[in-house]
Amino acid sequence: MESDKGAASMEVEEAIPTETKPVTKPNFKPLTAHEISDGQVQFRKIYIPRHRYTPIKKAWMDIYTPIYDQMKIDIRMNVKTRNVEMMTRRDTPDISNLQKCADFVHAFVLGFDVIDAIALLRMDELYVDSFEIKDVKTLKGEHLSRAIGRLSGKGGKTRFAIENSTKTRIVIADSKIHILGSFANIKIARDSLCSLILGSPAGKVYSKLRAVTARLAERF
Repeated sequence: MESDKGAASMEVEEAIPTETKPVTKPNFKPLTAHEISDGQVQFRKIYIPRHRYTPIKKAWMDIYTPIYDQMKIDIRMNVKTRNVEMMTRRDTPDISNLQKCADFVHAFVLGFDVIDAIALLRMDELYVDSFEIKDVKTLKGEHLSRAIGRLSGKGGKTRFAIENSTKTRIVIADSKIHILGSFANIKIARDSLCSLILGSPAGKVYSKLRAVTARLAERF
């Protein structure tokens, strides 16, 4: 009798289903730029040299609109100190927007068009690389003038050819050269410009560019 009772109790215990509650993961909202910096406002200043003061006046609305409306960054021109000042707002979506805007204004100050420089706001893998002719080779007087002429070509033909084949933008400001583009493309453009500075003829640089760009097209 006792064994029958024990078997019945075991059957009852086995029949009771055990309820398992599903584990819910916590769902946290991403922090805003204002919360990441603990409510502190972040600033950037870009000095405007005298020769770029008039161009930035003319193109001010083209610079101001994407920074204020799209990137949600406050921007103003300090006329006394000749600085463009930028700061984050409460509704700034990403803290990196401030640095992107600073790079955009800096690229315009270096001599790039607004249409080209605005790509720095929209794409992450774009940079501005700068170097001087004397970093490649020490040239003075007429030798320096001829080197600058070789870089530009007749009517800017050589510079446009390098820009189009490497998908970059190049600014030649006296003996300083600025290149805007992706890391790999900047390297190709810089190598071509250095070859021209060292005295290579334009035809040889063109043929080398064709080979390198064809290789890049196969890779991607």
